[in-house]
Amino acid sequence: MTTRSLCFAVALVALAAGSAAAQSSSKPVTVGTNPPGTVFHVIASGLAKVVGEAGAVKPSIQPYAGSSTFLPLLNTGEIEFGVNNAVDMTLAWRGPAFNVGGKNPFPHVPNVRLLTRGSPFIVALFVKKDSGINHVRDLKGRRVAGEYRAHLAVWYNMFGHLTTAGLTWDDVKVVPVATINDGVDAVVQGRADAGSYSLNSAKVREADAQVGLKHITNDCTPEGEKRLRQAVPGYYPVRLKKGEALGILDDMCAIAYDVYITVGKGVPDNVAEATLRAIWDGTEKLKPIHPVFKEWTRERMPTHEITLPYHPGAVRFLKEKKLWTPEMDKAQQQQLSMNPGQK
Repeated sequence: MTTRSLCFAVALVALAAGSAAAQSSSKPVTVGTNPPGTVFHVIASGLAKVVGEAGAVKPSIQPYAGSSTFLPLLNTGEIEFGVNNAVDMTLAWRGPAFNVGGKNPFPHVPNVRLLTRGSPFIVALFVKKDSGINHVRDLKGRRVAGEYRAHLAVWYNMFGHLTTAGLTWDDVKVVPVATINDGVDAVVQGRADAGSYSLNSAKVREADAQVGLKHITNDCTPEGEKRLRQAVPGYYPVRLKKGEALGILDDMCAIAYDVYITVGKGVPDNVAEATLRAIWDGTEKLKPIHPVFKEWTRERMPTHEITLPYHPGAVRFLKEKKLWTPEMDKAQQQQLSMNPGQK
């Protein structure tokens, strides 16, 4: 072997060793999410792939029965990150003194922070295709999946759907279920007439192949929108075209709210910042993974419309990008004031 070839070989070995060392030095973190088959699980998996490829952080996915069940672990630092939503985090961050729909069963989590806002998350009512149910108002007197003891967010989804038509839980027959997937199973098995789920989810596709499902519309009138926004802060209506997603057989409207990537207060600033940087740099890589990432854009990520304070690592990153505005700073201080003593 010539001297030049030997040097080249040594360089290759050094490069490989450096790459392996960098990979082994990646900070391992856990991301709490919903069960397989849910869109939140897809979101967590997609983000873990993009963040892991960036190298500084090595995420692993940990599914739980529902997003509300892992919040205590996020609060105590047993897991580092979570996939949640703006409405849940309003209730969990502000604690039992604040309620929506007369209840707030969420654990109080003063040690959880916001890493970034993601795409809008869309949920819609679903029924069997042959049910004769086409509108939320048709659910009056019907059996509706409810309670969702391990997946509290879905209680609010159903509450919001019903509210658009001026209905309450008293207007339907509640079929108790523990999780969002159990709600689908109840409809498939004929124990319930309707449930709520996100668009284009694997679980709904599986159920559609079994018995045939369709999504039905909320009340799309201005009055229906007003009722929705007043009932659940953070919800807003979204109009959908026929064929836009599986089970949308006619033009309709559903509920949208923002996906949040949450992070424990105790996660080091550099880890939170590196994670956010990897998501920022990898937004285009997310789009082919699932339609939910279509609107996961850099423009949407920074916002002053927050329901819990940003993590300091996220603040540092946004300031570096010159995206931290006076409105965001004001919102940050307002959120921190809701849990005195927090930073």
